[in-house]
Amino acid sequence: MGMARAQERSTGRGFWGGAAALATTGLLGSVTVAKAAGVGQPVPWQMDLQQPVTEVATEIYNFHHLLNWIMLVVVLFVLALLIAVIVKFNESKNPTPSRTTHNTMLEVAWTIVPVLILVAIAIPSFRVLRTQLSDPKADLMVKVIGHAWYWSYEYPEAVGGFKFDANLLEGEDQVKSGQPKLLATDNEVVVPVNKIVKIQVTAADVMHSWAMPSFGFKIDAIPGRLNQFWFKAEREGVYHGQCSELCGQRHAYMPITVKVVSEQAFQAWTAEAKTKFARTDGGAKFAQAR
Repeated sequence: MGMARAQERSTGRGFWGGAAALATTGLLGSVTVAKAAGVGQPVPWQMDLQQPVTEVATEIYNFHHLLNWIMLVVVLFVLALLIAVIVKFNESKNPTPSRTTHNTMLEVAWTIVPVLILVAIAIPSFRVLRTQLSDPKADLMVKVIGHAWYWSYEYPEAVGGFKFDANLLEGEDQVKSGQPKLLATDNEVVVPVNKIVKIQVTAADVMHSWAMPSFGFKIDAIPGRLNQFWFKAEREGVYHGQCSELCGQRHAYMPITVKVVSEQAFQAWTAEAKTKFARTDGGAKFAQAR
């Protein structure tokens, strides 16, 4: 009987020890994968934001980590206060409780400290908003139209005046090696690196949302309205996003692919795109966003 119980305890320790080791290995592995995450697309077990490649995305990324540190300090401070109260003011150590009801310094402190925390959060927040809402002169304009359920893109007359649709690559035979599942499209938006690109976004049927995490932007596509934002990608590569508005049955199958290339590669692509894609009537029309 005693041997059986000893074996049972040993087995239990082995099971829970193995489970703990597995959990620890998985956590360390996930952290390693998160740190080694590629640019422009999510990865399994990713714990961090996608690596930023624009000024706005970098400011959002830094602001996000600043908030995490502020929250950590607040949580640790509150935890320390709770532990101090439990240890110092329990019944055994404090049989006669204090009848103090007001403490001027304490009341001033718990009013001023949260205000200072909010100011520390507000300053970088306003800096991000200022960058997002600035309106620099565009080197390239691209019009984005959301449909149920795909995207279409129009390039202006200055680069050829053509348009094309971008649909999800669904079949296993369509997805090429290295392309992420459910994020790759048959046609890619191509833009030059280190150039200011303005995106004008609207929708043809229902509300959509054009979202690109690595660029730090998500903007609604609304029928009858033209929204606008800008970005300047600082790194070449292929970046993936998705529609972020619950737009209907195939909402989850409406990806976005943007390819950032050198100026020479962009010129070569536009020359090819003029003949590959259908031309708009008199070139793509662009209006002032409201």
